[in-house]
Amino acid sequence: MRPDSLQPLSLALASATIGFIGWSGHLLALPAAIAFPALWSLACSRRTASVVSAAYFLAASRGLPQGVAAFYQSDIWPGLILWLVASSGFVFVHAVLWSRQSGGWKGLRYTIAMVLMALPPFGIVGWAHPITAAGVLFPGWGWVGLAAVTAGLTVMTTRYRPAAAIALVGFWLWSAAFWTAPDIGRGWQGVDLQLGNSLGRDNSLARHSDLVATLRLQRRPDTAYMLLPESALGFWTPSVERLWRQQLAAVDLNVIAGAAVVDREGYDNVLVRVSASGNEILYRERMPVPGSMWQPWFPLIGKGRGARADFFANPIVSVGGQRVAPLICYEQLIIWPVLQSMLHGPDLIIAVGNDWWTKGSSIIAIQRASTEAWARLFDKPLIMSFNT
Repeated sequence: MRPDSLQPLSLALASATIGFIGWSGHLLALPAAIAFPALWSLACSRRTASVVSAAYFLAASRGLPQGVAAFYQSDIWPGLILWLVASSGFVFVHAVLWSRQSGGWKGLRYTIAMVLMALPPFGIVGWAHPITAAGVLFPGWGWVGLAAVTAGLTVMTTRYRPAAAIALVGFWLWSAAFWTAPDIGRGWQGVDLQLGNSLGRDNSLARHSDLVATLRLQRRPDTAYMLLPESALGFWTPSVERLWRQQLAAVDLNVIAGAAVVDREGYDNVLVRVSASGNEILYRERMPVPGSMWQPWFPLIGKGRGARADFFANPIVSVGGQRVAPLICYEQLIIWPVLQSMLHGPDLIIAVGNDWWTKGSSIIAIQRASTEAWARLFDKPLIMSFNT
């Protein structure tokens, strides 16, 4: 093999390795992703930078083909196509912004790439963003920690990368040695379910009664708010509302649960608060899953509408006098929803998902790890509820 072909191959293999390790679903492994900007900057050509970027992203998102096949109950090919399409935005941004110039200029261009992959439109598929490691490297540092990681990732693209790497690895080891999980919000309790793909599809009286019975069985004495997964209540209708209020009549409890609100224009993926005394739609998902839920191209071809997206709406909701930052499923994998919520100074974070389709993949573990990392970065209590 020619020596000039060894560098692209070795960089691609290293990039795939850190993508695989960093996004394995193990929280303390997230900082492995900080090596990506160094590998990207070492590329000798734009083509090599593209290959390095693709190797990292495809390895990090390797659970997508299997998850898509399970969701649509199809063979692996639709998932593989979506996997490759999703990677195109990441590869395009990093290929265009790569430069032969070194030093501060390359660092600036990588910083621009980080910003572009954090915000719409490219941020819509901005999975596996290395900046997520900030919560592991600098727990409790908040915006200062985020700025420190941003600076560290930028320096990793310059000739000072050895010093940056030593410093970041040092913080990584220190954090791993003294790691503590995020606090659980006082008075809150998340409930995980194992109901598979029936959750949200079975809207029978028996299913809703079983959910209420589960809450009563698992409720701790000090719990005032119980959190159920995305889609737990199915379609939110007046009949379902009355049923839940009746079921909670003898219980001093507020239930926060996922549901869908449907109208002629499409539907909203929401979180609902319901108790014996009343109910309200707390939160409308800002970024539903592109493709399977959010389908903005359908109206253009005369087909029905999917889930609505409002990228920067309702970052904070009020529950019992507390400011709450909600994250539904896909929003846990990308950057701007959590940062937008943190700008408003929430008291706690709640995260829900309906992840039955991720069985056998690392997707749900990655969602949990990412959300915990953000909660630790900003030192916020975290309540989670998932269905598998």
